[in-house]
Amino acid sequence: MFERFTKDARSAVVDAQLVARAAHSDQIDSRHLLVALAECDGPARTALAGGGTDVAELVARARTNIEAGDALDPAALAAVGIDLDEVTRRTEETFGEGALTRAGRILRGRRKHIPFTADAKKSLELALREAIRLGSKEIHGGHLLLGLTRAESPARSILSDAGADVERVRHLAEGGNEAA
Repeated sequence: MFERFTKDARSAVVDAQLVARAAHSDQIDSRHLLVALAECDGPARTALAGGGTDVAELVARARTNIEAGDALDPAALAAVGIDLDEVTRRTEETFGEGALTRAGRILRGRRKHIPFTADAKKSLELALREAIRLGSKEIHGGHLLLGLTRAESPARSILSDAGADVERVRHLAEGGNEAA
């Protein structure tokens, strides 16, 4: 499938990996792809802006969401007899404040290959389907954005939360004009 990606689509995937590395993420998900598409000049960024999105705010919101990570669920841990507050307290008592966070970032930073999450893979698959539906032999950044907007994913949630008119973004990413 990647052989069908245009230069801007390949760049978005590479940039998503850079976003993940910078955030010390251990996987690339749809939010990383959204940031990469929004930060690059191209059809996806144009569609986002035309769809009523403040692109800079969208990027900031997505990066904040990525940085927050997937927090541990204290209630779920308590159900199996683990007191997260006590574990954190003892760890910080022994190793200093923020020791668990630092340890996680160090371990994640050592990985060479960052895999895609299921939602990112689904978005890429949907981008291919969108390209085929639109009669394109190549997959460009607009198709990647279409894949992100079609899938139920963290990226789509961030788009909606940022006030984007997702249907308008889709129309513009498909190549629709501003006047429509």
